[in-house]
Amino acid sequence: MSDPAAVAQGVRRAGSFVGGYEIRSRLGAGGMGEVYRARDTRLGRDVALKFLPEEFAKDVGRVRRFEAEARAASALSDPNIVTVYDVGSSESVSYIAMELVEGKTLREILASGALPLKKILDVAVQIASGLARAHGAGIVHRDLKPENVMISKDGLVKILDFGLAKRMPFEGEAGPDRPTLTQEGTVVGTVGYMSPEQAEGQPVDFRSDQFSFGSILYEMATGKRSFYGKSAVRTLAAIVNEEPEPIEKTNPKVPAPLRWIVGRCLAKDPPDRYASTQDLVQELKVLRDHLSEVTGEPAATATHSRPAVIAGLIAAAIVAALAGMFLAGRNLSQRPSPDFQRLTFGQGAISSARFAPDGRTIVYGATNDGAPVHLFSTRTDGRDSTRLELPDADVVSVSSAGEIAMVLGFPFEPQTGFAGTLARVPLTGGAPREMTEGITGADWSPDGRGLVISRKVGKSHRLEFPIGKVLYETTGRIDPLRFSPNGDRIAFLVRSSDEGGGVSIEVVDLAGNHRVLSKGWKRGNGLAWSADGREVWFSVNESGLRAPLYAVTLTGKQRIVMRLPAYIKLQDVSRDGRTLVSLAALRSKIQTLRPGETRERDLSWHEVSMVKGMTPDGKTILFDEGSEGYFHTFYVRPMDGSPAKRIGEGRSLAISPDGRWVAANSAGRGSPVWILPTGPGDPMSVGVEGHKFEEAVFFPDGKRLLLLARDPGQGARTFLKDLPAGALRPVAPEGVSCLVVSPDGESAACTGPRGEGLIYSIEGGAARSIPGFKAGQEDPVMWASDGQSLFVGSSGLATSQGTAPFTVSRLDIRTGRREIWHEFKPADRAGVIGAGYYFSMTPDGKSYAYSYLSAPSDLYLVTGLK
Repeated sequence: MSDPAAVAQGVRRAGSFVGGYEIRSRLGAGGMGEVYRARDTRLGRDVALKFLPEEFAKDVGRVRRFEAEARAASALSDPNIVTVYDVGSSESVSYIAMELVEGKTLREILASGALPLKKILDVAVQIASGLARAHGAGIVHRDLKPENVMISKDGLVKILDFGLAKRMPFEGEAGPDRPTLTQEGTVVGTVGYMSPEQAEGQPVDFRSDQFSFGSILYEMATGKRSFYGKSAVRTLAAIVNEEPEPIEKTNPKVPAPLRWIVGRCLAKDPPDRYASTQDLVQELKVLRDHLSEVTGEPAATATHSRPAVIAGLIAAAIVAALAGMFLAGRNLSQRPSPDFQRLTFGQGAISSARFAPDGRTIVYGATNDGAPVHLFSTRTDGRDSTRLELPDADVVSVSSAGEIAMVLGFPFEPQTGFAGTLARVPLTGGAPREMTEGITGADWSPDGRGLVISRKVGKSHRLEFPIGKVLYETTGRIDPLRFSPNGDRIAFLVRSSDEGGGVSIEVVDLAGNHRVLSKGWKRGNGLAWSADGREVWFSVNESGLRAPLYAVTLTGKQRIVMRLPAYIKLQDVSRDGRTLVSLAALRSKIQTLRPGETRERDLSWHEVSMVKGMTPDGKTILFDEGSEGYFHTFYVRPMDGSPAKRIGEGRSLAISPDGRWVAANSAGRGSPVWILPTGPGDPMSVGVEGHKFEEAVFFPDGKRLLLLARDPGQGARTFLKDLPAGALRPVAPEGVSCLVVSPDGESAACTGPRGEGLIYSIEGGAARSIPGFKAGQEDPVMWASDGQSLFVGSSGLATSQGTAPFTVSRLDIRTGRREIWHEFKPADRAGVIGAGYYFSMTPDGKSYAYSYLSAPSDLYLVTGLK
């Protein structure tokens, strides 16, 4: 079989043949492939031949998407959709043969600015007609943009590139089992033409294409993009929260009915758009066919005949009808936009914030440059913050009498599970008075006379009011918690102690009557009552690391309050409805050190880069890349800083010692395992025998794998797998995790059910303890090349005492003697949450790579939220 790279290079030459097609010339390229003019030697016609790029040829996900484009487009037969003739592969090169359209893309045409009104409607009707046919067949495009619209020399419009298209519910399908198009948290499409639901990673249907079409229609009418920011994040924020500049300001000649159509397509909520794309087509056709009446332009003859008068009346009726339909779906856009006032400007992160009784003073906790959490105060009418002369602590509540409830020794990141000491101090100053220990949260009663607390007692968490009286008890962590404005109920957030149990919003009254209002969230971080006390507002994770703001009533009726392309943490709501939120931009970066160098270098790739492995020679790293915390691609990258090479979609597990292979979950954590080549070679499926493997490591010989399974209802289990087709064999008992292999491949360093350090023989037998290993505080990282010592590490977490360094020590497995090998502290410590969650190194200790997570944030005062 020919080398794929050589074949791919060969098809770029005019005169070469692929699958019965003779290559003539290159036409262009897009995200899913390169396009060439070719001659179909069998039927004697010119075609457009689209090839999957060579770097994607071994990417199973990309190949499937490429083939999905062919299936989606070939299922459609419409004059305004490009025709697919053939799909195939030759010498490991996948291709699609399509109708060749001679003309220009709409993007090229728009380079000259806004189009004439008649041209706009002619093009718009054809695009909408093509979309209506696709939607009627259950296909949504998901990447409609001017680059994907071709206009032939005779004015015929063709929609191209169904590379992101998928089967959707037919227009009119409904019901609880209605399938969704996109997995939540996965953002697909092109920034600038996405719908709000696409921008937020939510499920989409045919109405998403209507929004993209509205953006194109706006651009044809004005010559400007409807949503544009200086960065992709700002553009996404504009799509979700802002309205485009009114069309009439840029082009007053655009008639009101066309402006209304654009406005309805660009409605933020899908229900406010068209119930059927065919309805959109009909409105455009009516406007096109009666344009002269609508614009008031003179008819072809100057005689004012009775038919002309009748036509004028019809036009007036059209305008009224279009106005009614538009206004009926335009209610959301007329809501006032919230106003954001930034209150802090430090280089760090906000941990908590509360309004003082006057409503103008704000007390907040913040950590700057990795320092301990400290208390500050600021005003809503100024930008100056004052550091309070108090011990390092976090604020949890400010009473109506002006007294601060604070927790000493409280962690900056509550998910770590620490508890601190509750203290109280007047806002005017003084020394804090310590009250009780083991506190995870607290809030003053509305009258300022008592405190409700959440306390950790053994493995349980208790809600107490007054202190000492248990109102509610659970195994999950309770934090935060808030009194209702009238003092009759307490709302709180519970983090389940069960793995994968998620977060719930709950409420209890003073008699102990308990109710769950909302549950099933991935994570949660903020909670407060609405100003009128009718709802509980909360910020939780829907997917990835995004945290929108929700509201829920006491009867469980839930709604969205605000979404942003940022990590929102709700801090407080004042009695007049103003809201305090902290906004963070979460990032994960990779720091590396090459053999022979003394200075670390940053090898981060995009937004969230997590190092997953390194070759023993220290020349190549393996890392996962994602967006908003959702990992969906993985790469290998030379340690010299050369560009990264994309290997596939999913979640990587390990890289082979020679760097030629990567083990990966094909579709996220616990999904089927594949071995993928980093260069030439064929992917190999790893039989998982019903297990959900989440971690893996290659043996030094590259011929075997250790695989760690976490199956539902069972403890962790480690298996040995001979490659490529050996049977799975358990290496250690249930509850033992083994992911570090000795240089001779005969032993594995493991952690037991209680975090203890153990060594198991690969061939079986009893375990032996690792002397000097700190159970529950560290994990084996790498077996040293001498075979007699281990590198062990403890992750550096951010606490109220500042960000602890990620420390790696060298531990002699015979004597228990240890020495600190290295302490890792990122140079930029602003907002660092933790370091060393993912770490890899060479056995000789001369090279390493680690990831650290940062979330620098600022405090904002938001008005206008309802």
